[in-house]
Amino acid sequence: MDQGDSGSGIVLRDLAIGDAGWIISRHACLYAREEGYDATFEALVAEILAAYIRSHDPDRERAWIAWRAGARIGSIFCVRQDEDTAKLRLFLVEPAARGTGLGKRLLRECLAFARATGYRRMVLWTHASHRAACALYAAHGFRLTSETPAVDFGQAVIDQTWEIDLT
Repeated sequence: MDQGDSGSGIVLRDLAIGDAGWIISRHACLYAREEGYDATFEALVAEILAAYIRSHDPDRERAWIAWRAGARIGSIFCVRQDEDTAKLRLFLVEPAARGTGLGKRLLRECLAFARATGYRRMVLWTHASHRAACALYAAHGFRLTSETPAVDFGQAVIDQTWEIDLT
């Protein structure tokens, strides 16, 4: 299903052939460059995508790939954590598309889908260093529920869990 956006030229599409490889590559390259992450992050993204492709429930789980001018520029996934809880995954906006409102649009689509499919809350895991994304989550009603220092993907980080009530 294509979801166009009059004026911006951005279209949101379902996950299709070739998208998983792009998502893995872009996450790996951008996070290595921007955060210093090692190859274990690429492996995590690949594992998330493989599980989604193999067994997602199309009635309760969804992926959006943002396209502009024939190129992919973003992604976001809504997956089932449990009967009442959706989990936001694989949220990415290409550097050239940041500041355009695409992140807000993807997040709103994901939240609207989660609400429409009956989830009562949504959770996500991120790192405190992702300041722009965290500000976007807070602006849309998510609240920070935990912070823990950790070493992930070869870097000292602060793991964060955020959640929002959807009812």
